[in-house]
Amino acid sequence: MNGWTTDDGPASFPDLIADLARAPAVLLGERHDRADIHRWQLHVAAGLAAHRPIVMGFEMFSARLDPVLADWVAGRIGSEEEFLVRAEWQTVWGFPPDLYLPLFRFCRETGVPMVGLNVRRDLVRAVGAGGWAAVAEADREGLTPARPSALPYRRFIFDLTGGAIPGRKVQSPEDPAFDRFLRAQEVWDRAFATHIARAARGPGRPLVVGIIGMGHLQFGGGVSWQLADLGMTGARVLIPHDCGERPAPGAADAAFELPANLTGIAPRMTAP
Repeated sequence: MNGWTTDDGPASFPDLIADLARAPAVLLGERHDRADIHRWQLHVAAGLAAHRPIVMGFEMFSARLDPVLADWVAGRIGSEEEFLVRAEWQTVWGFPPDLYLPLFRFCRETGVPMVGLNVRRDLVRAVGAGGWAAVAEADREGLTPARPSALPYRRFIFDLTGGAIPGRKVQSPEDPAFDRFLRAQEVWDRAFATHIARAARGPGRPLVVGIIGMGHLQFGGGVSWQLADLGMTGARVLIPHDCGERPAPGAADAAFELPANLTGIAPRMTAP
């Protein structure tokens, strides 16, 4: 693979991976329905694993499913079909599993631990609607309140959504009406960061590779912003982009231009 760039210009994959391997966490952004992006994530994860032990954290799984993920990696689950059922794939995530199975197989075949990064949607909705004060301590799933996002990330999320939130269209990222939507986003950011930080404190202090939607990562906000608030600095963000596009300066630590002929967009799966 080639096509790596940073804000300073082109970068070689071996040099970049050697540098990234010194970070406490490397966050690999994705568009969930793109097979080519998941191949790119696997390529990067394998490169990092060649340098030091890694743990892979997945937005697609709730942290409560960590015992299932451990059973999968250890070979205590007999088939992929059984794993997907026990991991509640169709009801919790819903994208075609074939997109992600190469990543899951890689972890099982190499013994790389897998952890879930997510929380239940009811918690996200409750905080979005009424803030942390509206959620009982016992229902917070071990999370602490998110650090309020800086303006560049607010602008990024505003632009990503077009300012459209249920019930109205807000006029700018500074509009207080945007706060409710952003609070929900920040719960996910905080959850992912909390579980990444926990995994990074595990035996041997492994490098945590996060498999996360790009909307949670860019412009210094999202997960890396919340990680810094939790005391983990130095997390690195990598994103892919289509041929002919260039991410805006400051969007990520490095970006990879995907080959134009390998897009592989998959249809969304619906739960039965």
